[in-house]
Amino acid sequence: MEGFQLAARFSLATSRLQYCGPSDAESTLYRAIVEGRDREATEAALSKFEALYPYLTAIADRHGLRPFDREVVEAYWIGNALLDAFGRQEFARILRELERRGLPASVAREREASLPESALPHHLFHVSFVGAGAVTGHVETTLPNVESCRPALAEVRAIGRDRLEVRQSIVVVRAGALALGEPGSRSVAYDPHVLPGLAVGDRIAVHWGWAATRLDPDQASALERYTERSLKAANAAPRPAPLG
Repeated sequence: MEGFQLAARFSLATSRLQYCGPSDAESTLYRAIVEGRDREATEAALSKFEALYPYLTAIADRHGLRPFDREVVEAYWIGNALLDAFGRQEFARILRELERRGLPASVAREREASLPESALPHHLFHVSFVGAGAVTGHVETTLPNVESCRPALAEVRAIGRDRLEVRQSIVVVRAGALALGEPGSRSVAYDPHVLPGLAVGDRIAVHWGWAATRLDPDQASALERYTERSLKAANAAPRPAPLG
């Protein structure tokens, strides 16, 4: 899978919901996923996703890579060692770029003042610290939206025509801090053209109630690890993001 295809998998749900990116991006993203077509058009569309592209460019620039190199995209959505080079100072530069793309200046300044030393450019840290919907304003930063927007690890338990039953934890507030609750059964949307050959027992990443991609064992372990790191970093902020 190429990097532009992996990015399209996680961005398709928010494109359909009209939460992020160009209003006409859905068909381009879908072709990229299913047919591997339209790389240039897909990357152009993804570069207009308001909160996505500043992270990809920051990770790429830090390591001498391109924003849509596979390992860069994987770092942001799933997690890998490319994130380990980041901290408070590096994340502050990302906040300034997010401000140029729509994050209100007052929010950018408040979040910069609250940056923990362990800040990292993973999508879960973005939604739990900067705030789900904070850049576009299309959704409120609430606990349910943080849960929906994060890349969530899930195990497939049953497969229907266009729905999956999965076992998955959800983000909760426990003793005033963000944490993962006990795993439970959930139903998520599924497209067999996007995930051909999916089997019971496979582990997947879920984004906005959508089965985005199948995860190999290393990716599943990485998503678990960077989920924990992202929540720990968000909890370390002197003034955590307000959750409605």
